[in-house]
Amino acid sequence: MSNPSHWSAPRLSMRWWPVFQRNLLVWKKLALPSLVGNIAEPLMWLVAFGYGMGALVGQVSLSTPQGQQAVPYILFLASGSICMSAMNAASFEALYSAFSRMHVQKTWDGIMNAPVRLDDVVLAEMLWAAFKALFTVLAILGVMLALGISHSPKLLLVLPVLLVAGITFSCIALVFNALAQGYDFFTYYFTLFLTPMMFLSGVFFPREQLPGLVRAISEWLPLTNAVALVRPLFMDQWPDRPLVHLAVLAVYAVGAFWVALALTRKRFAK
Repeated sequence: MSNPSHWSAPRLSMRWWPVFQRNLLVWKKLALPSLVGNIAEPLMWLVAFGYGMGALVGQVSLSTPQGQQAVPYILFLASGSICMSAMNAASFEALYSAFSRMHVQKTWDGIMNAPVRLDDVVLAEMLWAAFKALFTVLAILGVMLALGISHSPKLLLVLPVLLVAGITFSCIALVFNALAQGYDFFTYYFTLFLTPMMFLSGVFFPREQLPGLVRAISEWLPLTNAVALVRPLFMDQWPDRPLVHLAVLAVYAVGAFWVALALTRKRFAK
């Protein structure tokens, strides 16, 4: 039975910062191959589908506050795939890397021998995963700018939006990290949650193509709301209902972080 204290409010302090710095120092030793690994796959998606399929599709018709608007498929895909990259980068870090530090290497146990609470360690892991996702999307955005996909000055706002998205997905991933007994467990998360969400959130094609019920469900997926914020910025427009989309991401982040922290407390109490 779960101890009610596991679900108590997070007890957080600035002691998460040295844990964050520790992860950053370790990452800096392998920063280049890590970034290459994180940006290679989304760039291959972009080139293969954006230029390959884009030559066949041409333009995509989107509903905007100004009415229907046709945009090049490469721009449509780029604005969705960069959100997908933030999701994947944050998830990989909060799953595989965090699980290695927590369970395999026992790094968390070593850290907690110092006056650092488990709550601060979990917070540091969440923020580190989100910032690592931000590093990844910054590199991808640089390539997109070099390719001339978009030159909108509003692209500067893409980075804080994707940082929020990274926080949201790292919180969700930490729930599965707390439940996992081995790396194989993460296959369920990617296969049953992330992969379907990629196809339902308007990354590769407009959500208007989906059946009504599926489209209504996809409206509340975190990736859908991230794409809804980012795509208009690529088109040099302001997002429609930005506060609603940010609120959905915030609810997912706060709820998932609380659940992840409770499950992690339960795991360490055994």
